[in-house]
Amino acid sequence: MAATATARQRYRWLVLLAAAAILVVWFFTPAPDDGPATPSPSAVPSATSTDDETGFPPTAGGVDPDSGLPYVDEAGLPAEARDVLSRIDDGGPFKYPGDDGKTFENREELLPDQPMGYYREYTVETAPRVRGPRRIVTGDEDEYYWTDDHYDSFSRIERSTS
Repeated sequence: MAATATARQRYRWLVLLAAAAILVVWFFTPAPDDGPATPSPSAVPSATSTDDETGFPPTAGGVDPDSGLPYVDEAGLPAEARDVLSRIDDGGPFKYPGDDGKTFENREELLPDQPMGYYREYTVETAPRVRGPRRIVTGDEDEYYWTDDHYDSFSRIERSTS
């Protein structure tokens, strides 16, 4: 009987190791790239007007000469981003007080080079209580930048004069 118990133990260990190997392979296998989870700034539909037949919002004025980044009209941003802009204008309150208003370090060097502390970042939720990749970054001279891919790209926000 001792030999039978040892065989059962070996079988259990073999099943356990096989399951662990499957989990490791599954965990480290990259998911297929279906494109960005959220549309890029140029693909966010505008609430007011569209550019030709594409349905994309018109750029507010081409490219920002200071940063070289494309402009995106404030009205073309998601409602959550417009809400964050309003909160920034009002000085808060912010949904993530431990994170919002902190220094943005510009490590990616996609925004114009400025001294440390010049830029501040604010979370734009992707779902309730989900920070996700969307942010608004502000500069000390009232510049506003939008990223929907966690700092991989930026657009300069052209604010409405309402």
